[in-house]
Amino acid sequence: MNIKGLDYNTQRDPLLMPEYGREIQKMIDYAVTIEDKEQRQLCAETIVRMMASRLTQQLNNEDMEQTLWDHLYIMSHKQLDIEWPYDVSNAEKINHKPQPLKRVSGNVRLRHYGRLVEELFEKLKSMPAGEERDALVSLTANQMKLDLAMWGHGSMDDERVASDIAAFTDGVIQLDLNTFVFDKLTAVDNGDSKKRKRK
Repeated sequence: MNIKGLDYNTQRDPLLMPEYGREIQKMIDYAVTIEDKEQRQLCAETIVRMMASRLTQQLNNEDMEQTLWDHLYIMSHKQLDIEWPYDVSNAEKINHKPQPLKRVSGNVRLRHYGRLVEELFEKLKSMPAGEERDALVSLTANQMKLDLAMWGHGSMDDERVASDIAAFTDGVIQLDLNTFVFDKLTAVDNGDSKKRKRK
């Protein structure tokens, strides 16, 4: 549909930084065309103040002022000829996206425990007996019980934890349930309460 006098965002140039809106972008485009350098400087400073008013939540950041001038530099397509109060030579680094994280290869055999607990099993197999191993056994067993509560459909009995830790450490670790004390678990919400509320 094409109505005379109306233009839609889909028909306009895409915004470099949509968080500031199209009006700020228009002001910057206008500032680039101002011939008088003093007026251009004044205009840029006013625009930066207006940009700051759009990002009130972030004004407490130490480098916010620098960031605003960097954004102005980028949004002006590096064509704004003014006395920059900050070094804007690294401004374009703001738009660089970090490299995606590498996906961990290999299958997780025990999905309800996860890869980290699997790695703990391997570490426990090779650790010498002593206080350090006992502390790691305690941490591992408590994490296993928590994981079972979260992902094991509520099955988190102590016998299962003791059985699993013995099986997956090839019998190296044997929990004595008569002496071993698990940490007290707080209520675990695995999404069931949300399902019940919807009904």
